[in-house]
Amino acid sequence: MATKLLLITNSDAGTADQEAVDAALAVLRERTEVEVRGTSSPEELDDVLAGAGERTVVVAGGDGSIHAVVQALHTRGELAGRTLALIPLGTGNDFARTLGLPLDAAEAAQVVVDGTARPTDLVVDEDGQVTVNSVHLGAGAEAGKAGARWKERLGKVGYPIGALQTALNPPTLRLRVEVDDEVVADLDQRVLMVAVGNGASVGGGTELTPDAEPHDGLVDVLVATPVKPLAKLGYALRLPFARHGEHDDVVIVRGSTVRVAGTPFDCNSDGEIEGPVSARTWRVLPAAYTMIVPR
Repeated sequence: MATKLLLITNSDAGTADQEAVDAALAVLRERTEVEVRGTSSPEELDDVLAGAGERTVVVAGGDGSIHAVVQALHTRGELAGRTLALIPLGTGNDFARTLGLPLDAAEAAQVVVDGTARPTDLVVDEDGQVTVNSVHLGAGAEAGKAGARWKERLGKVGYPIGALQTALNPPTLRLRVEVDDEVVADLDQRVLMVAVGNGASVGGGTELTPDAEPHDGLVDVLVATPVKPLAKLGYALRLPFARHGEHDDVVIVRGSTVRVAGTPFDCNSDGEIEGPVSARTWRVLPAAYTMIVPR
């Protein structure tokens, strides 16, 4: 791959991440010209992307980093036709896992130069906010908050712990969930969580929507409605093993438009918490941009 590259890094990254970036650069610079730009704010990121030209944009970071770059390009109206690549850093990297990317920086850099470009879907809400990998609400958003605290101490197992902790005392939501105008849950049900998956996993490998993949023009929508304490516990215990789909109170469907309305809820989109809101609509933009993935 002879295309010139623009590698975007986090200026505030620690020593371990910088070592990983250096290892990736050693691979990339053997094959092509690379400009490295560090950013630490949305404004800096926007300025860097304004000068990207036709270069492939390589993101060194996790789900939050690729989310920020895609959001900025989408907002600028410059995402369509853009080729991106990802060098995973940190502990989560759920979008990288879905794409089948190596989690080792040097190996991921090898994919950048030897991989293939694949059209990739994007999820966008009515306010123009993007989701690259997954957005979830209810216990999922609460678990994200709790899991972030646990992840600081325990790494990627933090999300399942946060999910278990939240499932034992979950928020009570009354929601109407529609997928392509079909009602999946209504206000007469108590909903534990809803997940809209463009990718398979959240929280560093917990597969909320295990069959989701970001190249089919659809999202996988999980609606979990366990009410009794044992049912909620059973759901939480199945989560780390991607067996929650077997639970009697879980439905997973596919579609291109998802509408949720009812009790005010927070949304966890690629690890970013937003809300509370009382309604939200997401739609899939098929093949919105291109990602470099393994051959």
